Amino acid sequence: MAFGKGHHLHLVDGSAFIFRAYHALPPLTRKSDGLPIGAVSGFCNMIHKMIEANTGPDAPTHAAVIFDKGSHTFRNDLYDQYKANRDAMPEDLRPQIPLTREATRAFNLACIELEGFEADDIIATLARQAREAGGRVTIISSDKDLMQLVGGGVEMFDAMKNTRIDAEGVEAKFGVGPDRVIDVQALAGDSVDNIPGAPGIGIKTAALLINEYGDLETLLDSAEQIKQPKRRQTLIEKRAQIELSKKLVTLDDQVPLDESLDDLEVREPEADKLLEFLSQMEFRTLTRRIAEEMGVAPPTIPDTDPGGAASGEEAESAPEFPPIKPEDYEIVRDAAALQRWIDAAHARGSVAFDTETTSLNEMRAELVGVSLAVAPGKACYIPLQHRGGGAGGDLFSDDALAEGQMALDVALEMLKPLLEDDAVMKLAQNAKYDVKVLARYGIDVAPIDDTMLMSYAMNAGLHGHGMDTLAERYLSHHCIPIKDLIGSGKSAITFDRVEIDKAAPYAAEDADVTLRLGLLFKPQLHRAQVTTVYETLERPLVPVLARMERAGIKVDRDTLSRMSNAFSQKMAALEDEIHALAGETFNVGSPAQLGEILFEKMGLEGGKKGKTGKYSTPADVLEDLATEHDLPARVLDWRQMSKLKSTYTDALQDHINPDTGRVHTSYSIAGANTGRLASTDPNLQNIPVRSDEGRRIREAFVAETGKVLVSLDYSQIELRILAHIAGIDALKQAFREGQDIHAATASEMFGVPLDQMTPDVRRQAKAINFGVIYGISGFGLARNLRIPRAEAQGFIDRYFERFPGIKDYMDATKGFAKEHKFVQTLFGRKINTPEIGAKGPTAGFAARAAINAPIQGTAADIIRRAMVRMEAAIADLPATMLLQVHDELIFEVDEGAVD
Repeated sequence: MAFGKGHHLHLVDGSAFIFRAYHALPPLTRKSDGLPIGAVSGFCNMIHKMIEANTGPDAPTHAAVIFDKGSHTFRNDLYDQYKANRDAMPEDLRPQIPLTREATRAFNLACIELEGFEADDIIATLARQAREAGGRVTIISSDKDLMQLVGGGVEMFDAMKNTRIDAEGVEAKFGVGPDRVIDVQALAGDSVDNIPGAPGIGIKTAALLINEYGDLETLLDSAEQIKQPKRRQTLIEKRAQIELSKKLVTLDDQVPLDESLDDLEVREPEADKLLEFLSQMEFRTLTRRIAEEMGVAPPTIPDTDPGGAASGEEAESAPEFPPIKPEDYEIVRDAAALQRWIDAAHARGSVAFDTETTSLNEMRAELVGVSLAVAPGKACYIPLQHRGGGAGGDLFSDDALAEGQMALDVALEMLKPLLEDDAVMKLAQNAKYDVKVLARYGIDVAPIDDTMLMSYAMNAGLHGHGMDTLAERYLSHHCIPIKDLIGSGKSAITFDRVEIDKAAPYAAEDADVTLRLGLLFKPQLHRAQVTTVYETLERPLVPVLARMERAGIKVDRDTLSRMSNAFSQKMAALEDEIHALAGETFNVGSPAQLGEILFEKMGLEGGKKGKTGKYSTPADVLEDLATEHDLPARVLDWRQMSKLKSTYTDALQDHINPDTGRVHTSYSIAGANTGRLASTDPNLQNIPVRSDEGRRIREAFVAETGKVLVSLDYSQIELRILAHIAGIDALKQAFREGQDIHAATASEMFGVPLDQMTPDVRRQAKAINFGVIYGISGFGLARNLRIPRAEAQGFIDRYFERFPGIKDYMDATKGFAKEHKFVQTLFGRKINTPEIGAKGPTAGFAARAAINAPIQGTAADIIRRAMVRMEAAIADLPATMLLQVHDELIFEVDEGAVD
């Protein structure tokens, strides 16, 4: 029967499926010959799931998978820079591309691609044909470029988010209906595809303009009438560029295809053909599953290399999870029900858990409930301290505990043996938070795995490691947003005010998602070759940091208060000096007023106005100007005082915990890609130590009576690492002999004997030493030393001449990063460098980051190893580890045990 009314065509964006599959899985190879197959594995699983899901009355009658063929299309003839900034295809993906076509045909689906046209154009053509024939179309993709096709019987389906995109969905994204999407895209341009658009006009502004004028042509014809000068000028001067952009974004729905709609009729896969392909790929699990579905015996796949590395079998062993159904989770309201969950956890030997609390501050948060998961889809929530909502009207105050909960002490008494049992592995997402909360209730959780840190060990630098991100990326699941329960902004409520029936699906989902991520990630650690990193540098650090953060450090409020007053007086004196230099009074804290003084009144060079028409005066601009004039130098001093006062002497007083009288920072383990810890709320790592005032702030940190603060740090750790990995014999010798390394560098570079070294020459060498580690340019060094740029560049050139091994290291590291898209520390930490192939302004930054990452990352690994080992080393001493400040550890020690 010819395609027509009542028929339903599914068009799958095959290229999107491939890249999604490639990036979602670690590198996988076929055991028999080492062929990369990770993307093929993911692609086959996605096609199989799509076929499984498309049953019932709304199932497609016709379907095709559409691919891009080649990189040159008619758009490249229109504009040679089209997609010019895209990275080359990864080498391990290239051989997998033809295999995805084979896979499509093995599933008995039509497979369409055409030289000179993009997949989107083919989809547009087939969608038009189907619509004109009276049928319906579902485009399986989330690509914004396809949204111009929506409407008139055509909709999109985002398989990742399991959501349909209709005309309303398109309008929500673009601010216009599908028929005006190309007008908005033509104005806004697209940095990913290198479509120029109209400079300075984004999606929102473009939508406003198109809605006002009706369409792009009318807007361009009316450009002279636009009141805003810059926008008017852009639309007039860039008209040709905008019109070209419209041609580039408009899909061609007249592609000459060999296939007709009737050729796309859905057909059942042929068992022999499909199973043969899957067995050739060595996809054991999927082969077995599909054979069972088809009611045939699965073919035998030889185990060619039992001791081999990452394989198709391992790819296929990624667990198949049941759908996440929050409505199916149990609410545990009594001891008998809780005991069943505890027994199940003991029987399994592992349990995922999560806590719900009243605050993100673990030192102040009250426990509201606990969720557990023992298998995918099998999760529960134990409400403990939800308030309000009592059934007795006026008999219950808002602070009364809601009905239908376990008593807090009873639940914790039952959970404590489970959570402390060495024979049961506990799994959490961002475990440090839950460990600290439960520690305040007398529960010492151990042993513990952390899904956030597993992701971080494998994928630092590639994406975030929060639960919502991981659930979307690896489980194709959108977690219930917390704001749906507690609201946002000033009207937000605390979790204890959420009704139990609403809280339970959210809380139990967290435990369920965590368990699924753990089952997925744990075997991948081995394939990504980061098991040692996770087991020695990430996981053991969680309880160590939790104890340090709970210990906190004492701060003398009176000292801080006196310092705040002193800073206020110094700021006032600096303001007087600045006003005298300017010849008038103005608000020193106003960048706009300062800019007018510097660039208009004083005529200094380098002034730039922002979008508001006001001058911008960031620190780097002032540092450049400070080499020419005292006023910007004094403003920098004033800003430093202002920051010390607001960020430290004022703010630290607010961070003193009323229960402990101490300040409790929180360390982010998975923040920096290099493994460096970051201190927040408050940040105790960035207290300036170069100025007298900054050093004085440290004096406000004190020990308890009878105790002393002891600070131990590594000497020049990053320079030592550089000397080691770059093989710099002169630096190694200087370190071995205990020389002043900056003086030794100065002596080598400038030919000054050590006994004749001046502080100024040593300071220059120190700036170069550290600058080179961070890939500093002549421009940057000139700013740091406040010397001419040519002189600074001469210093750097001389440095590389004297220590050629450093340049060799830099070149080799950049080359490795470009080839492998990651670099490594001496301890095996992988630091991904996805931007290393970037063009334009980000290229230099990406290269510098790649060069520095193995050095900074190795230093971070060393201090992490020290922290993990230190607790056992000082176990018999009256000493507590309190803080880590990059290469320094701070302890509180009994006076008699200092030595």
